Amino acid sequence: MDKLKLIKGDITKLKIDAIVNAANNSLLGGGGVDGAIHRAAGSGLLKECRKLNGCLTGEAKITSGYNLPAKFIIHTVGPVWHGGNNNEEELLAGCYTNSLWIAENLKLKTIAFPNISTGIYNFPKNLAGEIAVTSVRDFLKKSKEIEEVLFVCFDEENYMIYKELLTR
Repeated sequence: MDKLKLIKGDITKLKIDAIVNAANNSLLGGGGVDGAIHRAAGSGLLKECRKLNGCLTGEAKITSGYNLPAKFIIHTVGPVWHGGNNNEEELLAGCYTNSLWIAENLKLKTIAFPNISTGIYNFPKNLAGEIAVTSVRDFLKKSKEIEEVLFVCFDEENYMIYKELLTR
């Protein structure tokens, strides 16, 4: 499926319609991708996020991109891995689907995802990759607006996992 692309790099540098932030429930910044996006976007992002009253796990909310080259930031909260018995897989799939619904409804053409929940939230990387790719492929089958979805991997391990998944 040529709508899916894989890159290794920094999601904050992409000049596209929307990047997805792997946020925490407060939406007020944190570590990893979340911290990098907040730092790169600037203080306006924090001000807007304060007005959103947080976000539930598996859900998504949108803000302006501020100082980023991306027009928008879609914030989604991935699940913390607790062994797989707390709906973690469904919640992670929801992160991708709900982010894509926001993009679709706003008629955005390009969107980029980081590796949601695979850092300090300890979601197994292979399983997270399978859920990400499957969720996005399923959504794109019915999408009328989205032209390109990027999976942006910061580290080599996730990059190789996605490379393998996307060749299937």
